[in-house]
Amino acid sequence: MHRELNVVPFVSVDHMLKLVLAIGVEPFLVQLAGYIEADFRRWEVFDKTARVAAHSTEGVIELMPTNDDKIYGFKYVNGHPKNTRDGRQTVTAFGVLADVATGYPLLLTEMTILTALRTAATSALAARYLAPPGARTMAVIGNGAQAEFQALAFKALLGVDRLRLYDIDRSASEKCVRNLVSYGFDTTVTGSVEEAVLDAQIVTTVTADKQCATILTDNLVGPGIHINGVGGDCPGKTELHIDILNRSDIFVEYTPQTRIEGEIQQLPPDHPVTELWRVITGAESGRRDAAAITLFDSVGFAVEDFAALRYVNDQIERTGLYEKLDLLADPDEPRDLFGMLLRAAG
Repeated sequence: MHRELNVVPFVSVDHMLKLVLAIGVEPFLVQLAGYIEADFRRWEVFDKTARVAAHSTEGVIELMPTNDDKIYGFKYVNGHPKNTRDGRQTVTAFGVLADVATGYPLLLTEMTILTALRTAATSALAARYLAPPGARTMAVIGNGAQAEFQALAFKALLGVDRLRLYDIDRSASEKCVRNLVSYGFDTTVTGSVEEAVLDAQIVTTVTADKQCATILTDNLVGPGIHINGVGGDCPGKTELHIDILNRSDIFVEYTPQTRIEGEIQQLPPDHPVTELWRVITGAESGRRDAAAITLFDSVGFAVEDFAALRYVNDQIERTGLYEKLDLLADPDEPRDLFGMLLRAAG
């Protein structure tokens, strides 16, 4: 696909939905996880920084930038748990890829749907290295907007086909059951966290409240479990009791960011953790033995969004699922920007 210099491909929500459906949700998640894994394998080439966050009493607005030597990418994302009271999304996002050599943007895309997909793909990718071999049963605590994506990613990448769901709002669990009815899961809606984690080899916590909470207590975590902690993702917001952290082998994306935002904000700053890229590259081991408790303390990092943007950019090349956005001023003479204004007036 030839791209005009003054036109930026824009992937709208409609085009993103069509792209996911054209590829298939599970193949999309598998392919996206492949891009994320590939970028984690070259982790050291990226310019990395903890996301820039503007916190308020109602939520947070964040910018998540990174780049390699050829491409720059960033995501704008918010997190406002009370938005659901007004019929709004808790999380919305958009992202940009740009050419490092020229500074020209290469892609502008919605990332509300894409973020849900990349979060789930990253969770399942981590679990492929950390979860007990052959794990098929997952408890999902918190059955809001992310739950189905997590379930499908774990099915596509690990073969998980039994779900035990719990949410303080039972209608959220029932929504999740309806949405997943055609995907081949054996699904049970439970009445408590205790019931949900019974017999589960993987426990995913993905709640939305912006507060320090104890969604999962230490007495519920037996040996050999893998915990996928997704909901605790900003200062003052956690889901796991500290005793669980002290018993677990903890894996993170980017340590400086997770120390601020993740479950490990509850721990001393020198508490040992392992960055996931080191496990993926073989520099560090993942699961030590069958009895180990592994915790992926996931807060989301810019390299994952970069990989997701790369993936979408590659797919629109062949599908044409985008529109042309007249975003860049392109005067006939680069130094004569004012001349564009005069010509427009004429």
